[in-house]
Order: sequence, then structure tokens, then C-alpha cells
Amino acid sequence: MNRLNVNRFFFALFYAPRIVSNATVISPTRKSSNMRQSTLLLPTLKENPADADVASHRLMLRAGLIRQLASGLYTWLPLGLRVLRKIEHIIRDEMNISGAQEVMMPIVQPAELWQESGRWQKMGSEMLRIKDRHERDFCLGPTHEEVITDIFRREVHSYKQLPINFYQIQTKFRDERRPRFGVMRAREFIMKDAYSFHLDQESFDATYQEMYDCYSRILNRMQLTFRAVQADTGNIGGDNSHEFHVLASSGEDTIAYSPAGSYAANLEKATAMAPAAAPAPGQDLEKINTPNEKTIDAISKLLNISASQTVKTLVVKGVEGPVAIILRGDHELNKIKAAKLPSIASPIEFADENEIIQSMGAHPGFLGPVNCKIAYLVDRDAAALADFVCGANEDGVHFTGANWHRDSPLDDDQIVDARNVVEGDAAPDGEGTIEFLRGIEVGHIFQLDKAYSEPLEASVLDKEGVSQIPIMGCYGMGVTRLVAAVIEQNHDDNGILWPQPLTPYDLHIVALNPQKSEAVREASEKLYNEALATGLEILLDDRDERPGVKFADADLIGIPQRLIVGDRGLKNNVVEYKKREEKEAIELPLDQVIAHVTRRIV
Repeated sequence: MNRLNVNRFFFALFYAPRIVSNATVISPTRKSSNMRQSTLLLPTLKENPADADVASHRLMLRAGLIRQLASGLYTWLPLGLRVLRKIEHIIRDEMNISGAQEVMMPIVQPAELWQESGRWQKMGSEMLRIKDRHERDFCLGPTHEEVITDIFRREVHSYKQLPINFYQIQTKFRDERRPRFGVMRAREFIMKDAYSFHLDQESFDATYQEMYDCYSRILNRMQLTFRAVQADTGNIGGDNSHEFHVLASSGEDTIAYSPAGSYAANLEKATAMAPAAAPAPGQDLEKINTPNEKTIDAISKLLNISASQTVKTLVVKGVEGPVAIILRGDHELNKIKAAKLPSIASPIEFADENEIIQSMGAHPGFLGPVNCKIAYLVDRDAAALADFVCGANEDGVHFTGANWHRDSPLDDDQIVDARNVVEGDAAPDGEGTIEFLRGIEVGHIFQLDKAYSEPLEASVLDKEGVSQIPIMGCYGMGVTRLVAAVIEQNHDDNGILWPQPLTPYDLHIVALNPQKSEAVREASEKLYNEALATGLEILLDDRDERPGVKFADADLIGIPQRLIVGDRGLKNNVVEYKKREEKEAIELPLDQVIAHVTRRIV
């Protein structure tokens, strides 16, 4: 039995018998007032808040899940906290099964650790720096790489303890310049972050795959539609980086994927299949006057050609002076890809107009590769063109019939991938064409290599007793952000539609006019107690409100199953049963309804 299966076995042995649902089970012999809507703090709103831009923010405020304390700071009210805890439970469950060990690190962190890693100055204004009464510098932790590496270097000393993976579910604080979208981009948030340590790449790769599978299980258990996509690794480098996106039209990120294949990447990382080599020249190079045509659109209209038959030249700052990047006219520069090119300064910065005129001899809008006076790189799609149109490096003039090699030198090491993919591009694996989706990033796993273990001098002794600095991995998942992502993917015009594993309550019992009807009160209490006895979590709407108000609130808060108890149905010994997403209710015999509810929970 391998390690993962052993972990699953012991988890099932010791924990599974105690779990009835995804949240704490309340004993049927103990009644909680928090399950009665008349006493529950559940301040619903009829109107959409004016400052809420996305559905999740609107609905979390209207359904009484959260309230804003200050910009980017939210109090979680009882209903929202129940959902949050269920998400934490699923994450903790799967992380434990994967073999990761839970810890809890302080949110307040000493400056000395960040100075050791070199990030105290690099983090910028997102880090909230504070001083204690002794004038010592601290910060509110935006992340915990330094802290976990300090724990490792103090407590782990032998290769026999590796690989090891620590995780926590903890509050973070990042002083966002412009907090928005509710808890989607807040300043204070809860995150699950994990960090693994390894002596070799093979060990890291195994844990990386385990975390990839773990994240997939977590999101599948939440019944979410998601994609894991290749992501940019930033300054760390390497190929080990995946983001997990919940698909939603409101997502901030664009995902490029092939419906016919398995390829998926975020727009920063995405690439298309390399084009075929350029055909042989078919036209002579000819200079034409274009005094008013400074844009690709203008030159295309003048010459009645497609923008894809033109090239544009962008000048950026390079390591050893300005560098021209040449793209097909209908393509856009991918700044992330460009910044990784060896000759380009990072972060990427465009040359100003004076620098361009001085280095190229012409204003922007009339630049091109023919007789170019500075080093240039050519995107591979532009390099596949023949007889193209480009600026002549002379104000008011363009070339037609330009060709590589004949008119402008082009070596293989000058050809790069520097553009954003577009829909319809061939996928790089040859399986279909690329389409775009919108996604909300809820998780990111990637290799840290030795970016923290080396400057903090974390090491262990290997089999030969030689000190070795470990490779690190990082695995983050936004817990509070997941609540918003779930709602973005699961709502309608009337409110939230909770997936069953995340619903704040399993069943919503709506008693109609209980203050006026003893029969309704008694039947509602009976159903409430019967459901509690089965281990279900129940919300009983026993308020003195009109039926229309109760139905609107029930749709708004979105509990998947609903029982409607009224005098008319009780006369026939039935109650109405309704699934949240269904338009019509059905009648069920009073003595069979709880069994029906239990069977419908999936």
C-alpha cells in the first residue's frame, strides 16, 4: 500500500465514522436557536447595493453573508461563516489525506525574516508594516514563505524527514490599492497555503502531482466547474506552475484552451502552434508615401490589405540599449513573455518618443525592420510573413513587398514567441484550435526552487552527511475567494443556488403564518425535529412575515431543498417540497417527506 493510500485508510478509520455531513453535526437531543430564522442574525436586503459590481458581492451582501467594516475588510455573519467553514473542512480533509501536516503560523511577522530573504524592501506598499512598543519592525503577513522556511531550518535536520509538506488555513493581509469585487479582492482574506521541502527534483515532482490531484479533488467535491491551466512561473523559472480557475463569465482572468484537446493555459503563458516557414518573396521592395497613416488600421485601409499582412515595431528598453520587438500587425505583445527574453530588461518598459527617434531615426508609426539601426527580435508569426508592409524608419513613409533575409537579416536566435494568442489559433499540441474562457483564480501551485531556502540558509544532511539546501514548492488556495467564486458560478436572478456540499443548511423549512396556525406550528416543529434526528442541518423559518417575504428570502439565501408547511396542505396531510433550482413544488405525504429529503442529498 503506497503512502497516499495509507493516509486515506487511517483517515477513514479514525475520522469518517464521526462525519455525517460536511459540517459539524448537531445532536438531535440538543436544539440550537441558530437554526431558527426568528433568532438567527440574517439581515437580508431587498435592493442591490450600489457599490457592488459583481454578482457574488451583491448576493453576499443581500443574503446577509457578510458586512463591510472598511474598504476591503469584511465581517462574516453566521450564514456566510457556515459556508466558509464547510469550504475549510473540504480543503483540510483532502490536504490531510494527501499527507500534508497542518500548522498555524502568526499573521504578525518580524522584519528580520523578510530582510534575510531580501523581500522587506521589494514587497512595496502591499505589505502593511507596523512597529511594536519597542519600535521594532513587523508586518502583517501577506504570505508565509519566510516563516515556514524559518520553522524548517530550526526543526528539520535530516534527509530522513523529507519530503515534508506543511499547510495552514490562516488570515493574510495585503494592502490592495483598490479593493473591489467584495471578498474576491479584499485586503484581509483567508488562504490555505502549503509549502513542501525536497532534496531532489524527482521528489518535488511527485508532491507537485499529488497537490495537483488534491486541488482537483477539492474543487470536484465542491461541485465546481474548473480548469487547471499552465501558468507563468514569474522570476522563479521552470515549468512547474498551474493555476486552478473556477469558470465564470465575471472572471478577471482569460483562459486559453482547446475544447478538442487537453491544452489549457492562462493568457500570460498561452502559446499557439508554431507557423510554417515564410514562403519565397513574390514582390519587390517598394517605398510609398504615407504622411497621415501612422496606425496599422490606417495603413491597411489605404492599401486595402489585411492587418495580418503588416508588421508593427515596438521599441523597449533592453539590457544593453533599446531593442525593437516586431509583431504581426493584428497581434498584441505579451509583456510577460517579452520580459523573459534575455536581451529585454525586466520588468518590461517601453522606450519614450525621444529615445525612439534617437535610436530609430523616425517617429512611432513609421518604424520597421528594414535598415533597422538597433537590435531586433521578431515574433515567429511575423517571421512567417512574405511580402509584408512595414514602416521605413522614415517619417511619412512605409515599405510594401518587404521580405526577411532579402531585405532584413533574420537569424534563428532572433525569432521568439512574444505575442498573445487569439481565438482560432491552432493549439500547440495540434489538438484543435484555441478558444477563450473567463476564470476566477482560486488556487495556484508552483515550484519555488531555492528562492527562500538558500538566503535563509535552510539545510538538511543527506545520506553522506553533507549539508544540502532543499527545493521548495508552494501551494495556495483562496478560501474566502472560493465562497465568491462558488456564487459567481451558481446563482440566478433570484439569488444563490448553493451546491449541496457547501450549503449553509441542508433543508429550509418555511412555515406559513405559524403565529396564526397551531397546526402549522406543530407540523413544522415535528418536521424540524425529525430532520435533526437524521443528522441534517435545518433552518426553520418561524418568523412572523408574509409568505411572499419568506419565499423571496428563501430564494435569496439559496438552500437547495425547501419544505413549505401551510394550512391548506396540512388539511390533506401533505407539505410542499421544492428544489431551489426548480420552478414548481410537489406535494409529499407528511410522514414521507424527511425520507425524501434525505434521499435527494448528494
